[in-house]
Amino acid sequence: MGLSINSPDCNNVAKSHYHTHKIFLLSNYILLGAASSCIFLLLSLRLVPSVSGFLLILLHVLTIAGAVSGCSAASGGSNKWYALHMVATVLTAIFQGSVSVLIFTTTSNFLGALKSYVREDDAAVILKLAGGLSIAIFCLEWLVLVLAFVLRYYGFVEGNNGSRAQDGGENRGKWASPFQPFQV
Repeated sequence: MGLSINSPDCNNVAKSHYHTHKIFLLSNYILLGAASSCIFLLLSLRLVPSVSGFLLILLHVLTIAGAVSGCSAASGGSNKWYALHMVATVLTAIFQGSVSVLIFTTTSNFLGALKSYVREDDAAVILKLAGGLSIAIFCLEWLVLVLAFVLRYYGFVEGNNGSRAQDGGENRGKWASPFQPFQV
């Protein structure tokens, strides 16, 4: 009962990196909750008819998809899921940061572009709450990126995922550069 962060592939995670893996999963779960909360705040502004409102909601849906792919990449260890997670997280982090700056610097202009049907005072408060969540999402996404890279690097060093450490250096001459931890 309750929240469990145990992944089905606990054997793939070394005991020394167990806590890093747990923090990675927990930060992805918090990211999922923040993005879904932001969607509900934006839906309360009644933005659906406007194109800008739809794109803003789509940004948070992509954030959720990135967090889900991050959880899958952490437990499955697939290179394709890892690459998808990294690309989605970088793009959504950049856009989340941009949106939060727009919300806090030009709230009235941003509300005009969104074409909300809510009173302007109430809409400004709701939009600033969504902007605060966007800042939190921005910070969480960069934390998730760093943790994903650290986990992948430790997996490479320990010889997981078809790296050089596993083959004893037999394929060194076949690689273009001396350090290629990620193969997509």
